[in-house]
Amino acid sequence: MKKKYVLDSGILPLYFAGRSNVEKYINDIYKGLAEGYMCEINVAEFLYNYARIFGWDAAVTKNKLLRTSPVRIVGVNEEMSLEAAKLKLKYLAKLSLADYSISNVISVSLVTRDT
Repeated sequence: MKKKYVLDSGILPLYFAGRSNVEKYINDIYKGLAEGYMCEINVAEFLYNYARIFGWDAAVTKNKLLRTSPVRIVGVNEEMSLEAAKLKLKYLAKLSLADYSISNVISVSLVTRDT
C-alpha cells in the first residue's frame, strides 16, 4: 500500500530551496511511491508567501507547476471544517485547520516544516 502525505504550505518553499529533508517526500510522490495531498487553503497560503518574496508572476508559475504535479489539491466542505475545528481543539493548535481538515478524511501522514 502506498504511503499518503498531506503537505503543509511550508513544505513547498523548502522543496524548491533543495532541502533534502523534504525532497524525499516530494520525490516519492513524483515516483508514484506515495500519494500527496494539499488543502486548497494551504495552496493559497504558499502562493501568498511566495509572492511576497519573489513576486506575483513567480507565484503564478509555481501554482501552474503544482497544479500539473501529482499532488492532489483537496477542497474543504462543511463536514471537513467541523471535524478540523474539533481536532484542533483536542490537540491545542499544533497544526493548522487546513492540515486537520484533510488529514482526518484521508488516512495520511502530515508533512510539515518540522518533519
